[in-house]
Order: sequence, then C-alpha cells, then structure tokens
Amino acid sequence: MIKMIVSDMDGTLLNSNKQLPKDFIEVYQLMKAAKIQFVVASGRQYYTLVDEFAHFDHDIAYVAENGGFIHWGNNTQTMKPMKAGDAKEMIETLREQEGVNVVLCGQKGAYVEAGLSEEFNVELQKYYTKNQVVKNLLEVDDDILKIAVNDFKNLESSVYPLVKEKFDSDFQISTSSPIWFDVMPKGINKGEAIQLLQKELNILPEECMAFGDYLNDYEMLQSVYHSYAMDNAHPEIKSIARNVTASNDDNGVMEAIRQQLLHMAAK
Repeated sequence: MIKMIVSDMDGTLLNSNKQLPKDFIEVYQLMKAAKIQFVVASGRQYYTLVDEFAHFDHDIAYVAENGGFIHWGNNTQTMKPMKAGDAKEMIETLREQEGVNVVLCGQKGAYVEAGLSEEFNVELQKYYTKNQVVKNLLEVDDDILKIAVNDFKNLESSVYPLVKEKFDSDFQISTSSPIWFDVMPKGINKGEAIQLLQKELNILPEECMAFGDYLNDYEMLQSVYHSYAMDNAHPEIKSIARNVTASNDDNGVMEAIRQQLLHMAAK
C-alpha cells in the first residue's frame, strides 16, 4: 500500500516549459482520496514552491533547497543551516571564475550580488522568486540553507570539478542540472529529508514512491522502494531507479501514479 509519493519538480513533474501537468489537480485529488501524502522535493526555495501550488487547496508537503528546509502540515524543519562566513573560501573562489553566478539560499530568501546579466536574472526568477541584491554575500545575516552555483557554459567541465575537488570534504556538493550545482552542509540532501518525513509520518520506505531526473535526486530515490527515473533522466539516476517512466514532457509522473492508483484499487 502506497502512503507517500514524492516528486522532484524541474525535469520531472514540470514539463520543459516549467508547467505543471494539465491533469495534476485531478490526480492530486485521487491521491488525497486514497490518503496518500504528496511531497514536492526540489532544489527550489520554499517560497517559489508555495507560489507554484497556491492556486488550489491542498496539503502538499515541501522539501525545499535540496533537503535544507522541510514543511509538512503545521510543521517546519530547518536542517543544519550555516552562515555565509562558513563558506567564505568557497564564495571567494567562485567569484574568481568567469561567468559564474552565486546565490545564497537563506531561510528568509535568496541573495545575489549586483551586476547580474539579464540571462541570469531570468534564470534566477524561475527558482528564487523571493530574492534581493546585496553588496557582499559574506555580510548576509540569515541562516543559509544552500549555495546555488550557476554557469551557462562551463559548469560540468570546469567549475563543478574545481569546487568538488577543493571543498568536497567539507560540504555536500551535487549537480541539479547541466547549468546548476548546489552546495549544502554535509549530510543534507533530499534523501535525508524524506527519511525524516517517513519517521514523522510513520511511513515505511516500502510504502513510498519517488520520481527524479538528476543527480540531486540520487539519495531521494534510494530512500524509497518504488523509485522512478524519468525517461529523460541522467544515466546515473536510471542506473539506481527500480523503474523508468515516460519523460517529463510525456506526463511520466502522472501516468505512473495513475497506474499505481489503479493497482491499489484492484486489490
């Protein structure tokens, strides 16, 4: 019996135009009738996720900032926040790299330094609707949940390997798309957050489904039994998932959930 269904957003639940499936509300109501807790697990900030689902009444649980922030029911959990100064050397290293954009993802909102290109500003608004420009990231006074790093040209070939080699022993570092990677405190990832929800809601891994497409979904898929990679997923995600569903542009998440609900109803 499935009691929890978890889905990543970008590249998974959302299509390539960043739109929810047309039948999402219908399928959500079917999940709710079956007493299934639906969880959105994303690298996006909490405020952006809330805006995405504000158009209908729901009790969706959120895992935001790649596991750094969790909200379910009337409960909120912030996981191992850090201060900007804790990542001083990394931020200074990133500032030296041409074409790199750095976002401090705090509990109160996101922070960037001045001089944003129009291209990056458009990208920023997709994931961090609550953001502000500051003079110096190192002077931000907020609990930092994550550092998001963007590079449109050389992320996987240059910037990500540099940061991974230099700072991997001190931080959890994972790519979330070909142009983004995220830096979290050690031990913070979507999988740890899902395990916390499983414990709080008394739900076993065998009673959970999860859907993902990229490397920041790796631990999340390992935290459930019914793991699904999208057809468009990174090869490493496909290699660990027990199932592969249709792509995000072919409504793969909704189709797999419908099949599961039919299977449950037939029992």
